[in-house]
Amino acid sequence: MSSILITGGSGFIGRHFCNQAQKLGLQLCILTRNPEAAALRLPASVRLIQRLSELEADYAPEVIVNLAGEPLAAGRWTQRRKQRFYDSRINLTDRLYDFCVAREHRPAVVISGSAIGYYGPGDQPVDENSIAVDGFSHQLCKTWEQSAQRFDTLGSRVCCLRTGIVLGEEGALARMLPPFKLALGGPIGSGKQGMSWIHIDDMVAAILHCINNPQMVGPINATAPYPVANAEFSATLGVTLDRPARLPMPGFMVKLLFGEMGEELLLQGQYVLPNKLLANGFRFQYPNLDQALQQIIAA
Repeated sequence: MSSILITGGSGFIGRHFCNQAQKLGLQLCILTRNPEAAALRLPASVRLIQRLSELEADYAPEVIVNLAGEPLAAGRWTQRRKQRFYDSRINLTDRLYDFCVAREHRPAVVISGSAIGYYGPGDQPVDENSIAVDGFSHQLCKTWEQSAQRFDTLGSRVCCLRTGIVLGEEGALARMLPPFKLALGGPIGSGKQGMSWIHIDDMVAAILHCINNPQMVGPINATAPYPVANAEFSATLGVTLDRPARLPMPGFMVKLLFGEMGEELLLQGQYVLPNKLLANGFRFQYPNLDQALQQIIAA
């Protein structure tokens, strides 16, 4: 698989994926709203486009990696922001599908984003076969996956990556580090809610594994094999930083500050297991939280 069309290529996951794919000699074309900004974050060899109409009539990517999406945790969920969540995920995926329908050669593989929010809240382990609990996050992920699954009608092998909390120098961990370094961190709410996480290097490796292994198809949990409770995550981060991590944020304060977003993303959680990846020979470089945090903090 040498030719890949990528959306969300300049984001946290996308940038790391592009860097690794470029080292493997793959030809990358990035669909981005801001080519100038993307050029500052991506290898010089990638091609940057703003619109699918810029692509030549004979351009036929073998793989589509669809990672674009307005960040869910950037603020309160107003109706306008909720619509942007849908537009940046489902509408874009629909446009990719329409683009491929009009082409003679269709992609062999489509890797499309999703999230563990698909499962809704719960305190029991879940895998790809588990029944979901309804809520905004579930409906958003479900609709996104349904849009991506339409590529199956074109003969493409479709993987929907239900991604957990991706740990690295950007994203959720980067927002957590400042208060924890000042010894102001601690559990959120009860601290019992599950945190299903994955190291950025394993996230990129999981995408490549899905591209290269024909048996990978359908929903796939992109999470490390050992999810932890929020309280354990906070304690482990504190130990890694050699700081106390005992200052809790009460649930009522989370609801007051963040509304529905805080309730679904911070006070609720999931214990998600990557059974499909494990069953198909994927090996995690960082299966345990302390390993992952130590590597990131030391980098």
